Amino acid sequence: VTNLLVGRQRSKRALSSRVQRLNYIALSRCCSQILWMRSQLTNYGFQFNKIPLYCDNKSVIALCCNNIQHSRAKHIDVHYHFIKEQVENGIVELYFVRTEYQLADIFIKPLPRERFNFLIGKLGMKSMSPDTLKRLTEETDE
Repeated sequence: VTNLLVGRQRSKRALSSRVQRLNYIALSRCCSQILWMRSQLTNYGFQFNKIPLYCDNKSVIALCCNNIQHSRAKHIDVHYHFIKEQVENGIVELYFVRTEYQLADIFIKPLPRERFNFLIGKLGMKSMSPDTLKRLTEETDE
């Protein structure tokens, strides 16, 4: 029985480590895309201070902000540590956002109706039923 419990704890830790690594990689890729957009906009005369990035994973934020190399980050490819460099150079600033306010969830996860409507409101969008859409198209046809 003890071996089963130890094995289960190890698999939970391994899953947690994998999720953390994937979130770190996603944040790094997001950062590189935002910095590319920033360079394009800078060419048009826009100026920027620190770029805020929001993440719902505190351990990923800690990995990005901590100068010490952790054993849990040793399996992350070096080129994904780009985000860490940007944070250290003061170009990007990371902020924690609680999961319930993670607006991107509406685009990437199936959500219960109540949660969907909450996020729609936060985004300033309107959720319309098929009947409402039909009525609106009929009004524009007239």
